[in-house]
Order: sequence, then C-alpha cells, then structure tokens
Amino acid sequence: MSMYGRDPWGGPLEISHADSAADDDRSRNLDLDRAALSMSSRQLDETQQSWLLAGSGDQGKKKKKKKKKYVDLGCLIVSRKLFLWTVGALVAAAVVAGLIALIVKAVPHHHRPRPPPDNYTLALHKALMFFNGQRSGPIPKHNNVSWRGNSGMKDGISDPSHGRNLVGGFYDAGDTIKFSFPSSFAMTMLSWSVIEYSAKYEAAGELDHIKEIIKWGVDYLLKTFNSSADTIDRIAAQVGQGDTSGGTTPNDHYCWMRPEDIDYPRPVFECHTCSDLAAEMAAALASASIVFKDHKAYSQKLVRGASTLFEFSRQQRGRYSAGAAADAAISYNSTGYWDEFVWGGAWMYLATGNSSFLQLATHPTLAKHAGAFRGSPDSGVLSWDNKLTGAQVLLSRLRLFLSPGYPYEEILRTFHNQTGIIMCSYLPVFDTFNRTKVKPWQTSATSVRCQCGLSRGSLQRLPRSF
Repeated sequence: MSMYGRDPWGGPLEISHADSAADDDRSRNLDLDRAALSMSSRQLDETQQSWLLAGSGDQGKKKKKKKKKYVDLGCLIVSRKLFLWTVGALVAAAVVAGLIALIVKAVPHHHRPRPPPDNYTLALHKALMFFNGQRSGPIPKHNNVSWRGNSGMKDGISDPSHGRNLVGGFYDAGDTIKFSFPSSFAMTMLSWSVIEYSAKYEAAGELDHIKEIIKWGVDYLLKTFNSSADTIDRIAAQVGQGDTSGGTTPNDHYCWMRPEDIDYPRPVFECHTCSDLAAEMAAALASASIVFKDHKAYSQKLVRGASTLFEFSRQQRGRYSAGAAADAAISYNSTGYWDEFVWGGAWMYLATGNSSFLQLATHPTLAKHAGAFRGSPDSGVLSWDNKLTGAQVLLSRLRLFLSPGYPYEEILRTFHNQTGIIMCSYLPVFDTFNRTKVKPWQTSATSVRCQCGLSRGSLQRLPRSF
C-alpha cells in the first residue's frame, strides 16, 4: 500500500514495494520488446511522410500566423488587423482634411463687413488727429496727417540768448507759437485719461497712439529746463512771439503761414519766477510717469524732472505771465498759482507715494488761497488756468479708493463735498451756467434731481458757510 494518497493527476506520488517486482520483469523484457517493435515496423512511403511533414508544417504556420495577429505597442497589445485599420483610417482622414482645407482656401470668401465705429470712437480719432497736425519738429513717417512736414527745426538754437535745442512739442491753435503752460495741462489731462481708461483706448485701437502723443509732449517739456539737475533757476515758457503791437515785423501771430515755411527768427521767452507753469509742468511729468510705469528708466526720469520743477515752483513764487514771459499774457494769462500747487502736489503724491506732497495738497491754507471755499461759478470750470476742480476730483478719488485717514480726512471730505456741489451745478435744474435752450422733447431732463439734495438757493448759499 502506498505511503501517500493519490495525487490529483491520478497517480501515486511514491511507488509501492508490491509493484516493484513486476516492474523488474518488465524491464528485463524491454530489449525483446524493442526488437519486436523493430522487426514488425515497416518503412513509411514518401506519400505518408509528406502527409506527416505537411501536417506538422501547417501546424507551425498556423502558430506563426497566430503570433502575427497581435501588435505590442509597449503599454498596449492590440490586434494587428485592428491596428492596421486604425492607422489606415487616420491616414485617410488626414488626407481628406487636407483636401477640404485646400478647397476651402481656394474658394473666395465674402466676409461680413465690420460694424462702423460708434460716434465716440470717431470723435476720439479726430481729437487725437489734431495733435498729429500740431506736431513741431521732425515728423515721424507714420504721422496720419500727410500734409504736415518737418518744421521748427532751429527752435531754441536760433535765439542767441537761449542757444539750446527746443525742437519738438506742439504748436498752439492756428498759429505756430509753442506755449508751455497750456500744452503741459493738455499732457496732464491726456495722461489722466489713459490712467483711467486705458482699456477703452485699447478697444478703440488708440492706446499706443495716445501714449506716443504724450511722450512727444513731455519729451519737449524736458528740454525746456535742465532736467538732469536737482535745482533750476529758469524755464523756457514760450517759443515764438504773439504780440503784434510792434508793427509789421513778422512774427507767429502777425503772419499766419505753414510752419514748414517759417523763415523769420523765433524768440524764446524764459521765466525765473513762474510757480504756476512749473507746478503744471510737474503735474504733466508726474502723471506721464504713471502712464509709462512699465518703462522703468523713462518713468524715473519723468519723476526726477517733476520733482525738480515742483521744488522750483515752491521756491520761486510768481505768475509766469507777469514776468519775462509776459508775451504769453496776451493769449494765456494765468490768474494765480495756488490751484497748481494743489493740482501738482496731488499728482506728485500719486507718482511718488511721498506723503509730504499729500500734506501740501491737503493743507487748508493752500485750499483757501486756491479758492476752494469761495463757490464762484468760475471755480467749477476745469481749464488750463483753473485746475481746482480737477484737483478736488482727483483728491476725492484718492479718498474713495485709498482712504488715507487722519490727518487728511477732514480736508478730503471737504473736497469730496465740493466735488458733489460742482457736479450738481452742471445739471439743468440749476442756473449756475448759461446753457443752450433745450428742445421740447428734452424738457423732461429738467426734472432730474441732484442726489446731494440741494436746492438752487442752497447751492448758492452753501459755499459761503465754509
């Protein structure tokens, strides 16, 4: 009997002793059995051999064919037939897509025209074109006023008393005088508009254009004083002459002509006590430094020039049109410089973050001298001569968005209230300003009530209480 049970395959794991004798007898007769087999066997004929060989060969081929039916892609094993179909389909799809693309490209298309620009965009294009038409100096090739050429190429140098380059900038209105005071105000306002509405300019396709205009203007302003110095004693306030009382001597107001045809000498007027001009120029350079803040070196250059100008405006007190640049009083007479102190100080703070400029711009005495509490109708009109309204709006914006708190809050709140009163005075229900008569269908506009809750009488009385 076996030492172990039978395994699952049907045979014992160990051979029993009882069966060993029989196995010995079989082993003795093994040679006889082989001989018998050898004698009884006969040779297979060729046909039979071919059958056997063919059978074994077919089986080998079938095995090989079975191996070729799969493709190993490394991370995936797929059917060879499926793989070939997939590759073929992709190639066919690529060919068809290429043919479709060629056909679509060859067929002419009728694009729907873009909608015309709105009236505000058209007005913006025209307004900026004005500055292109007023350029002085070497005109860039991309200037979109084709009839304007190089002019004023000897400005500053042709005046022996000045002898420095003043080429560039913008001409005033219809003549060819270059006034630093109103052009500085224009650059400040353009810079402010870009700071507030750069996305709108970009949507209208004019952002790069207006930045170029601002740079053209402030680059000229940097030439009107020693912008590399920390202290200065003079500014070029005007190039060209507008006084026609001297007779028939050719000048820029007596003889109106194309600036390209000017052949007479153009004098330079310098000022040594011009707080209004210097503070306005500081505002222009400071605001432009914010516009060009991504150009660090240029922005810092503008800030340094603005700091030099503002320091000069505080040290050398006086109106620019009352001194050596009195010729400017004929066209752009300045009535004071206190509003420029508030305006320039506000822009200097926004450009530098230096709190000393904010302390100056919010000083009650400065606001009083600037006329912030008088409440006259003229104080509500922003212009090249009166920056008080703009300064109050700018400082109200600072209060709303930055909220600097003590000790600035009281005067900032006053400026904020004054701004509200000014905004109310623009509404038709108040008679502060003369207005064009409205049409019958526009009469409903007079029913608009001012949100500050003021009546006509209170609008006129309230400023007197400050």
